[in-house]
Amino acid sequence: MTAFRSLLLIAAAPMALGAHAATAQDMDAQTKSKAEAALSADADASAEPSRADGKPEIGTFGFDEQGMNRDIAPGDDFYGYANGTWAATTTIPADKSNYGMFTALADLSQERVKNVLDAAKGDPDNKIGRAYASYLDSDAVEAKGLAPIKPWLGKIAALDNKEDYALLLVDAARNGVRGPVAGYVGQDDKNPETYIFNMYQGGLGLPDRDYYLGDSERFADIRAKYIAHLTKMFELAGEANGAARAQAIFDMEKQIAEAHWTKEDSSDATKTYNKMTVAELQAMTPGFDIAAMLKATSPQIEELIVAQPSAVQGIAGIIGNADLAVLKDQLMIRSLDNLSDVLPEAISNESFAFYGTTLNGTPEREVRWKRGVNFTEDVLGEEVGKEYAAEYFPAPTKAAMNELVDNVLAAMGRRIQGLEWMQPQTKERALAKLANFTTKIGYPDRWKDYSAVEIKTDDLFGNQIRGNNFQYADNISKLGQPIRRYEWGMLPQTVNAYANFGMNEIVFPAAILQPPFFDPNADPAVNYGGIGAVIGHEISHHFDDQGSKYDENGRLSDWWTPEDVAAFNKASKALVAQYDQYEPLPGEFVKGEFTLGENIGDLAGLTVAYDAYKTALNGEEAPVIDGFTGDERFFLAWAQVWRRNYRESNLSQRLNTDPHSPSEQRAWVVRNLDKWYDAFDPKTDSKLYLAPDERVRIW
Repeated sequence: MTAFRSLLLIAAAPMALGAHAATAQDMDAQTKSKAEAALSADADASAEPSRADGKPEIGTFGFDEQGMNRDIAPGDDFYGYANGTWAATTTIPADKSNYGMFTALADLSQERVKNVLDAAKGDPDNKIGRAYASYLDSDAVEAKGLAPIKPWLGKIAALDNKEDYALLLVDAARNGVRGPVAGYVGQDDKNPETYIFNMYQGGLGLPDRDYYLGDSERFADIRAKYIAHLTKMFELAGEANGAARAQAIFDMEKQIAEAHWTKEDSSDATKTYNKMTVAELQAMTPGFDIAAMLKATSPQIEELIVAQPSAVQGIAGIIGNADLAVLKDQLMIRSLDNLSDVLPEAISNESFAFYGTTLNGTPEREVRWKRGVNFTEDVLGEEVGKEYAAEYFPAPTKAAMNELVDNVLAAMGRRIQGLEWMQPQTKERALAKLANFTTKIGYPDRWKDYSAVEIKTDDLFGNQIRGNNFQYADNISKLGQPIRRYEWGMLPQTVNAYANFGMNEIVFPAAILQPPFFDPNADPAVNYGGIGAVIGHEISHHFDDQGSKYDENGRLSDWWTPEDVAAFNKASKALVAQYDQYEPLPGEFVKGEFTLGENIGDLAGLTVAYDAYKTALNGEEAPVIDGFTGDERFFLAWAQVWRRNYRESNLSQRLNTDPHSPSEQRAWVVRNLDKWYDAFDPKTDSKLYLAPDERVRIW
């Protein structure tokens, strides 16, 4: 459950028993500062990934000085000092829930993928071209109406017993429809050389249990609008008595929410490792034929890991006591929502109205070609990524990135060796873990084979279903097979990075290796403060509150001494308390415990990247550029990558569901670094000032 952490929250890949609805991707900005203009795709997207004239893409040294607000003291709000003018002058586009550096690069990536797909769509022999063309043909989608999904809805309607309901949930998962429990095949955390089936809690149409149980006015309003959305979906499906049926679904889901574990407990690698046999699980869940469901998933499943046993037990009891009609209705509405993007606009617009606008505040849907890009990537992601990488990821970038990674890894090693709180035997194991790291940069060495996926130009819905079926089957087929260490969890065109604890790896897709994160022509301080800190962030995830539970072989084990654990927990608690005090919205605070792993990643990543930067200077003093010292440029680069404006609804949802702190608070992590104080000399009465003994130091 916790063996994978990314730099930024993104939708997870569909899982075997818990496929998710595709989330709306952020689109183009209407108003862009100098930095955004530098990040935007050219009209023909024919420019090389880095400039040939040797100048940085952004500003004179890789940082957008025009976006600063020098009227704000860096010690009062370092984010505002570095980004204040940008924040005040940048409008969030109508089809975005937030906008910043990540989304600007995502726009660029999307434009480039569009060029790849435009070149392919006229070729009948090109699979990605056919998939893209099928999405662009909106007239065909509207003409077919709900006919493509009606056989599936008819299968749900024909259910007359709960035994068949359990089996139908497997078909639902294959089709990309979420059920009351979810699952996937992944590494066994305590035996990482083998695959095992993992099961976890599901069954909610709202993002988290708090949306059902919280007593705030915001949650109450969302609940009312959710019931209205369910009612509308019944109407669009031609079903009667929608309001009463919607209320019944909500009432059942509220019961499920009460059984759910909290997100803090669900993020704990130790608490969520609960291995049991299928027979043991079935004995816990007498009201639901979970054994039959698992056998239909794969006869090879004899034992599994259940992340939240009491929740799964509670959900099974709710299913056992529920009216079959309500279970069927929930599965029908979930099917319409999860597959809405390949259904007529009436359905897809209604689904977006709730999940895009109500929950995230996004006023408008993205234009169809952009949704078509997202669809094609969803169905044939690495097939698209292969073309993207060949066109837009030059070999010199990979070589330069390898050098940066090596420098930051070396800095982390020096940090570990110099720790006063870590015992010698633990240091030895930690250094062994560091030495065992695998680094993946740009794109996979081995691409996924999509030859089994049939794609038809005139069958958008079928393409989605066949794509989902392929992903499901591919995941389940891992059981009993060697670990796929070549496999990637993100696409090359994804603007993100991640750490995989079980694989003991750090991964950096091609699309993030661009300004403002990385620019071969930028000042080294900017590259170390940008992508260098990202590298450090992903490295440090392997030593954060959860990653530190995995040893040098990727095995979940107790390899720290009690003294180490106590020292680490003391520093962690201080960081939790620090973030708990932040109030991005009135009455809504950052959840320090929930965001701890990512906050440790930011703190450690920036600390280690700074050490690597200073080492790279080979004892020489960095030049002053535009009045900024090297250290100032390093910290400004960190703040620049977190530029982001949020819609209030999106920020509120993130505070409840995103394990990352908001961007402003991520920039503020600098208040824990002594070198930031040396660089900007904040006064003792500054808002961000911490006395030396209050600064959190972990790595």
